[in-house]
Amino acid sequence: MHIFDSHLKKKVKLEPIVPGKISMYVCGPTVYDDAHLGHARSSIVFDLLRRVLKELGYKVIFVKNFTDIDDKIINKMNQTGQSLSEITTHYIQRYKEDMRALNVLDADIEPKATETIEEIVDMVSVLLDKGYAYKLDDGIYFDTTKDKKYLTLSQKIDEDTQNRVECHFGKKDQKDFALWKFPKSDEPSYDAPFGEGRPGWHIECSCMIKKHIANEGEYQIDIHGGGADLFFPHHENEAAQTRCATDQTLSKYWMHNSFVNINGEKMSKSLGNSFFTKDALKAYDGEILRFYLLSTHYRSNFNFNEIDLLDSKKRLDKIYRLKKRVYDKKASAPQKEFKSDLLEALSDDLNISKALSVIDKMTSFANDKLDKNPKDKAFQKEIVANLELISRVLGIGLMDAYEYFQLGISKEEKEKIETLLQERDEAKKAKDYQKADKIRDELLSMDIKIMDTPKGTVWEK
Repeated sequence: MHIFDSHLKKKVKLEPIVPGKISMYVCGPTVYDDAHLGHARSSIVFDLLRRVLKELGYKVIFVKNFTDIDDKIINKMNQTGQSLSEITTHYIQRYKEDMRALNVLDADIEPKATETIEEIVDMVSVLLDKGYAYKLDDGIYFDTTKDKKYLTLSQKIDEDTQNRVECHFGKKDQKDFALWKFPKSDEPSYDAPFGEGRPGWHIECSCMIKKHIANEGEYQIDIHGGGADLFFPHHENEAAQTRCATDQTLSKYWMHNSFVNINGEKMSKSLGNSFFTKDALKAYDGEILRFYLLSTHYRSNFNFNEIDLLDSKKRLDKIYRLKKRVYDKKASAPQKEFKSDLLEALSDDLNISKALSVIDKMTSFANDKLDKNPKDKAFQKEIVANLELISRVLGIGLMDAYEYFQLGISKEEKEKIETLLQERDEAKKAKDYQKADKIRDELLSMDIKIMDTPKGTVWEK
């Protein structure tokens, strides 16, 4: 497999630290608010990468953290009067509900900053002892001038990234960053030999990696991922503090997904267009939303708009129409050429455009062959296996084929349809076929198509 390394700025062949095993860490959310579409896209991208790696035969250990102590969370506490635990527990649960609706698999390990305090205190102590950190009135800071390799990861600071560096007149250099923050008043704090306080944002990820999945040797993990906005300063600072504290390189490869735009504007709360995932899920089923967010290559900016989403759904519809044609059939093994072509496309830095073209070609070929020979059971079993492969790797096509085409129908309309179907079943049992046909006609007038199967009657809009 080849991936684009953000550090080297080129595609490279993935060569794991430990043959056959991939350790992967992706930065999760700061849990003070609901997840937005930027969170959703990043989660789906790295969920796809994880699924592809597993299909290729790698053993994948996947970690995604929750930042559950942070300035934003403390501000939320002050605004709402709720405790740290109440806020973070609520938003972690909401985040996980949203991601599961998008068919994003849970991480193998989901650590929290508040559960990593001992390791954070230890790393800050090491950095102080080695002379890479210094103390100010409000906390402990990393001295970037002492790290000769600082900025070698992201390689530059431009005007936009510079704005993300917290200004502080007491710092030795404005690029220096907080490892540990002393409490301002009654903020949550933890004991430490260098002063009671709480961790800065960057230190937690280095410590979670070291605690849960770090390898011995030159590199700690294989892949570190996240949104492009995290490359600097967050990932640059993670790399620096780990390098200086452990004499190891944090990650062998770095991967970043690009931004989500809403109708052409970069998604930003300051612009008032931070589209929450929960709102999108109210309008569209999670699988439809997932397929749409997958449809653009992860390194390209994604422009979210409803016209493109509906066009994307038409492509997903074709997969489900094929699934209907092999309804109730069992799987054999996927067609070798299809599986090879699909994985070859995704092994090229998750080339989703090529992968979807492979799927389009397969669905078109399958429909043509089924038109000519609808009773070819061996071929039907291959198609079922092809569809199961798509579901396993892309996380789509998981629904019942008929239920998929019932999406968007109101609860009241569904209840009416089910009542009519029940009346039709009773009429058929009573051999009142005239009534059964009349009910079928009534359903057709509602644009409802029905089909009798060995599992009962199924329907779609």
